[in-house]
Amino acid sequence: MGSLFVELARQASANARREVEAYTREIPEFGFLEKDSRARARTLEHALWLRRRTVELSPDNSELSAADLGYIASMGELRAEAGMSLDARQRVLGLHAALMLREINEVTEAQRGDGVEEIMRLMNWFAPQGDRGIGAYCQGFVRVLRRRRQYVEQVALLTRSLLNGDPIAAELATAVDVELPDHWVVTVFRMPVRPAADRFLENEIETLVKSHRTPVMWGREYGDGSGELIALVPLISRTAGTEDVPSRAVSDLLPDLAPDHLSELVQDFALALGRPCAVGTATAPLPELADALDRARRISRAAPLRRASARLRPHTLADVFIELTVVDVPFVDAWLRDVARQLDSGPDLLVTLDAYYRHDMHRGATATALNVHTRTLDYRLRRVRELTGIDPGSTRGVRTLSAVVTRRLSGAWR
Repeated sequence: MGSLFVELARQASANARREVEAYTREIPEFGFLEKDSRARARTLEHALWLRRRTVELSPDNSELSAADLGYIASMGELRAEAGMSLDARQRVLGLHAALMLREINEVTEAQRGDGVEEIMRLMNWFAPQGDRGIGAYCQGFVRVLRRRRQYVEQVALLTRSLLNGDPIAAELATAVDVELPDHWVVTVFRMPVRPAADRFLENEIETLVKSHRTPVMWGREYGDGSGELIALVPLISRTAGTEDVPSRAVSDLLPDLAPDHLSELVQDFALALGRPCAVGTATAPLPELADALDRARRISRAAPLRRASARLRPHTLADVFIELTVVDVPFVDAWLRDVARQLDSGPDLLVTLDAYYRHDMHRGATATALNVHTRTLDYRLRRVRELTGIDPGSTRGVRTLSAVVTRRLSGAWR
């Protein structure tokens, strides 16, 4: 055994103690180690074992054995039994890897650059065996979650892990029988009033999750009582394989890339929620789901609130890019709000304009949707022009009045 490995073996006990101290100091969920001497001793035992096995196996590039992986999995089970959160588990894995690398670097610096070959052997071993160890730890962790958590809770953990880029997602997906494609449509249901915790609603959501094979979780709950439901819908192009999915900027503008069942899924979940929703979507490859969630959330806040019906549909960036821009320009938003106020005196003018633009300004289809005669529709459109000085059918009318309608229906102007 070379001098690098000898030195790492010599310092193993001290480094293991330093790791336990780091857990206690940097991860709040490990605060109990200061009072529970038994748990602290076991944590120290794990940390020391990992270092010793690293020194024993890496010189000959030997793999972790089945028994080694089983022991690592038992560590994951122990942490899950103790109620460790996914966030804390991820921080533990990251902190352990960072400390191990720091220890290697410290020994290397002390040897003033000697033992380059040993360093290369150690690093070549560390990456692949580290991945295997993390996989075993995740397997043990998930085994406990499957016993202790309801199906919907497991699905919510899967959703959160996908959004956080947590490697435990693969194990969680297997546990709940959900496939993990390379691209997704992140879908945010925004509700002005979030439903109260209700077992009937949870059962309905569980049924829908199993039917649509879609990871779902509750999102943010805001101070005004509003809330979100987040769904991750597998993206399968109707015209190409997922390997041909275009860039993010393009895919958010192409509704034809959305799964065929996305509209049905949106309507099903909205019916289960039992309240008006505004639905925003954004597409992304697996590693970029967090950014897509931010975009979908912004889109949902700009989209109009609608009750669950065939009219409720997911909105993309292409649908509300004007409204998203208006949010960041207060004086423009104030001007649009003034236009909306001018329409308040007319007979159902906002509702009429909403139907008019949703039906691409087709008079017959609009009148049918409103259940009025075309002459009544023409009167209302003429009334809009009289009140605002803007012709609804003109280019200026489409640009201005459609934004007025969407901003009003989104609930932004309370």
